[in-house]
Amino acid sequence: MVPFLSALSDLIDDGVVVRIIHAKEPGPAFRNDFDRFPNLLQGLEMILCPRAHFKTVIVDGKTAYTGSANLTGAGMGAKSENRRNFESGILSDEPETVRPLMAQFDALWMGERCQPCQRKEHCVTYHELLGG
Repeated sequence: MVPFLSALSDLIDDGVVVRIIHAKEPGPAFRNDFDRFPNLLQGLEMILCPRAHFKTVIVDGKTAYTGSANLTGAGMGAKSENRRNFESGILSDEPETVRPLMAQFDALWMGERCQPCQRKEHCVTYHELLGG
């Protein structure tokens, strides 16, 4: 997980806006790793949405990855050769693939699905989660 968080930290230092929609409060291992990069606390934009299950990364609205891997050591293949999940995903720069993935992310980010979902009380920003 640290290489992933390190990459996010570097992007934030470079002025890139990084947004994450996370389904639940990150676990202790993620939080311990997260604390190694203080700039993530202020620079990372994150919300919790208990219904989010998709795993999608969109870069500059031009390239997208979507797949099954959770942002865990096993999901990202970081535990060890024999302790990783079997995952699949798609990387594309084709606009007809990127656009709907970006629309899905944006709809959740902007709260367009909150009213029918009726679970808004469970959705918080990372700053709210930490009490700040």
